[in-house]
Amino acid sequence: MPELPEAETIVRGLRTAVLGEHIHRVEVMHNDILRQPKTEFVRGVRGRSIDAIGRRGKNVLIRLEGDRVIAVNLGMTGRLLPFSALPRGERRPSHPAVRFRFESGALLVFDDTRRFGTVEALTDDEWQTRSARMGPEPLDAGYRARDLFRALQRSRAPARSWLLDQKNIAGLGNIYANEALYLAGVHPQREARRVRRPEAMGLHRAIRRVLRDAIQAGGTTIRDYRNAEGGRGEYVRRLCVYGRNGEPCLKCRSDICRIVFANRSAFYCPTCQPVPTP
Repeated sequence: MPELPEAETIVRGLRTAVLGEHIHRVEVMHNDILRQPKTEFVRGVRGRSIDAIGRRGKNVLIRLEGDRVIAVNLGMTGRLLPFSALPRGERRPSHPAVRFRFESGALLVFDDTRRFGTVEALTDDEWQTRSARMGPEPLDAGYRARDLFRALQRSRAPARSWLLDQKNIAGLGNIYANEALYLAGVHPQREARRVRRPEAMGLHRAIRRVLRDAIQAGGTTIRDYRNAEGGRGEYVRRLCVYGRNGEPCLKCRSDICRIVFANRSAFYCPTCQPVPTP
């Protein structure tokens, strides 16, 4: 599932491709992608220019003139692909759900194989209300280690589950939560409130390091993720634990383990991340 680095990579690609374009027509092929009636969505975006493109957590935000925001959650397999014209052959989107056609003749396609993603047109006020329910951005300069430590102390949830909750911290998903916990030496099932202050400081550094490195690498492609140019994310080559069960730890050579809890796989090194004691 695309996480913060993948969304950020897509945003950066879209800025060079569609910023300033004027939406001439909107084609919705699958209404279940929308979180509002089709007529309301089309009316909210058609005829407007793209003024800015940003990100909040895992969401791509396409800001339009006149107090409107297109909020895109990529779900499991969603992709935002810009084209100078509708392509033929290999690069043609295989599962287009929404197409934005621009006056220039270019277009932007939201393509989603499994259709777990969502697209929605909101006012700025509506988006701000939704954004306020999300946790802090982990890469913001104002997000400090002590903020993370204090928040962890209020929860009995396993550390991995706590990191995945978007109300606690925005943008982390299973890949980068597992990687950050490994670098910090914290077992994924450790109760959040039992993470000690020095460990929280290490986890804070690890989260920021992993996210920055992943953005620099263009994200992580396990199966479906593609950037705005259709390319794969190369951070998959740098994963320490995620998807490496049975392979040796890069630090101590112990076998990486996989466990399942809260219906999600977690990966860890049993030596570097000891099982929490009761």
